[in-house]
Amino acid sequence: MNTKDLNSYFGILQLDIPVIMIEIERKFLIKSDDFKKAATTSTRIIQGFLNTHKERTVRVRLKGDIGYLTVKGKSSENGLSRFEWEKEITYEEAKSLLNICESGVIDKIRYEVVIKNHTFEIDEFFGDNKGLVIAEVELNSENELFEIPDWLGDEVTGIVKYYNSQLSKHPFSKW
Repeated sequence: MNTKDLNSYFGILQLDIPVIMIEIERKFLIKSDDFKKAATTSTRIIQGFLNTHKERTVRVRLKGDIGYLTVKGKSSENGLSRFEWEKEITYEEAKSLLNICESGVIDKIRYEVVIKNHTFEIDEFFGDNKGLVIAEVELNSENELFEIPDWLGDEVTGIVKYYNSQLSKHPFSKW
């Protein structure tokens, strides 16, 4: 898709600004813990949401000792693509912002598993989302092929209840 098509697709053609911050990812449930043997890193993540509007979310995250502020736009119809802007902030700034987030904090450990040219980020959730484990793989295009490891389960791309912003409001334990 070219820049003009992306602008039109995401409803910002009138701005005449190229959309270059597009996240393309697929999400899957996990069917075994075998991914942990192949993980190259594991990091605790605490995150909250300043805004969970259906058109955009604003997330505050502590990933280890680094803070992040992230804005995500509305997903495409197939759930594969959406605008994403992320900025590193200090640990102290992130902690302060977490204090004013909407209720429902996400607590998880993220494992990274590299398979060929792709990195799978696997989130093992705790608290009210304990028992839920989701893998994400970021792609360069919606049609990009990637190797599917044995531990990958059903695809949940585009299923809104699996978005972290929704898990903070409607946790897995209450499904």
